[in-house]
Amino acid sequence: MELEQMTPRRPYLFRAFYDWILDNDLTPYIVVNTSVYGVLVPQEFVQNNQIVLNIAPQSVGQYVSNNEQIEFNARFSGVPQHIVVPMAAVEAIYARENGVGMGFEDEPQYQRLQEKQNNQSETPPAKKANPFRVVK
Repeated sequence: MELEQMTPRRPYLFRAFYDWILDNDLTPYIVVNTSVYGVLVPQEFVQNNQIVLNIAPQSVGQYVSNNEQIEFNARFSGVPQHIVVPMAAVEAIYARENGVGMGFEDEPQYQRLQEKQNNQSETPPAKKANPFRVVK
């Protein structure tokens, strides 16, 4: 089986590093590419299309990580926010205390997904037919 036909490695490596960082009593941070489709973060903290997020269990609520995305609630300057980070947008995970972690390389599966989403966003949505009949 060719690499392009396999599932992306990033979610598996991400979860392994996340657990490893926590097992060593360190604080996991992620670097997020905010230009990737589907990223939902507070824009006032974005610099150069990137944001660094603390994803330690004591810093976030309702944390869920699956093969498609990371999702959680966090506070930014005291304001609660809902955060969504597609796996394609995670550029690195590292421990705040010592910088040890991993940067992720581009994967063809994410490139194809991004191209598909860019093409869909450029195409205007078809106008839906009104299911109601106007009675005069």
